[in-house]
Amino acid sequence: MVCISFCTHCSCILRVSGAWVGRCAGSLACGRLNPGLYRGSGIAVWNSHTPRQLGIQARGFRLVPRMSGEVATELSSGVALPPPDDEFVSGSSNEVTKQRGEAGATLSGRYDSYEGMIVDPRSLPSDGSTFKKSLMASIAQWRRERKHGIWLKLPIENVNLVEAAVAAGFRYHHAEPAYLMLTLWLPDGPCTLPPNASHQVGVGAFVLNDKNEILAVQEKNGPLKGTGVWKMPTGLTNQGEDIFDGAIREVKEETGVDARFLEVVGFRQGHQVAFDKSDLFFLCILRPTSTEIVAQESEIAAAKWMPISEFRAQPIFNQRPTMLKMLEICLARVEGRCKGFGFDPIHPDSPNPNSYFYYNQVDFAGEQGQTKL
Repeated sequence: MVCISFCTHCSCILRVSGAWVGRCAGSLACGRLNPGLYRGSGIAVWNSHTPRQLGIQARGFRLVPRMSGEVATELSSGVALPPPDDEFVSGSSNEVTKQRGEAGATLSGRYDSYEGMIVDPRSLPSDGSTFKKSLMASIAQWRRERKHGIWLKLPIENVNLVEAAVAAGFRYHHAEPAYLMLTLWLPDGPCTLPPNASHQVGVGAFVLNDKNEILAVQEKNGPLKGTGVWKMPTGLTNQGEDIFDGAIREVKEETGVDARFLEVVGFRQGHQVAFDKSDLFFLCILRPTSTEIVAQESEIAAAKWMPISEFRAQPIFNQRPTMLKMLEICLARVEGRCKGFGFDPIHPDSPNPNSYFYYNQVDFAGEQGQTKL
């Protein structure tokens, strides 16, 4: 199989290993490959034997119109994604170096895949006056080079440089405990830089023991404080934490009970939640591997194993249909009347192997009927 890549800007032909593209197509089809490998490359990949094959196997690709010249009738183009945060601190063959701290010298950094510039935070001058001169010289240079988006990461020790950056036109993008990220859009048209993260991720844990008792808690803080309502353990996942690990951790932290993750049975998306961000809440089923309860002193007023009939009889389920629906789905799954989503780790050869793919494992395996947990 011969695979050829065509530049969508100039139609120049670049020959690519058939095995490499075939591997990428298969990985994309099963969710193992980070599409970021293709982002912003301006390259369309085509299998010269079967022009449609790559587009069919790899659903992350789309067909694009025929280019001028005698090339392919149909091509597949990689879909560009926003750059991950670690791209702002990693090295690159496109690195542009300048002498650190030299007044008027352009700032060090590297070009990204979107005709932009990522400033190297390690090379920033600590003196505000020197930084201002270097920044203005850099902006002039980037304009001459027709660059688009500029990413400026200011570590917390460079907080004194924020005022000069904002005065030069930079705007806040996002902040973490150790740094502030600012951006500058140079073209006259609308800014197409990717926005800050839009969602937070929460988990709820339905934990049922062999006595048909649910692990229930009363909150010491939050909207249900002092209401006497018993609920499932819930909480937000930590940065870099997987859904199943977050559910296991929340159960352990709030109740002291060890549990094994089984499935995701549903999720809810909400908007305008914390700081106007959106919220994804994953409802999980876990099986307890211990029974002793030690309630979390800082957040939980009480915790206990509660008969499911008593838990269901609480008035709040008549007042909040979504809570009732979640409970009914969990019970239906336990009884084998519906199915949830298990997970498999992403292939270790993937650029991002520390990830998991959630899917309906029973259906995927071709099994018939429903299975109780």
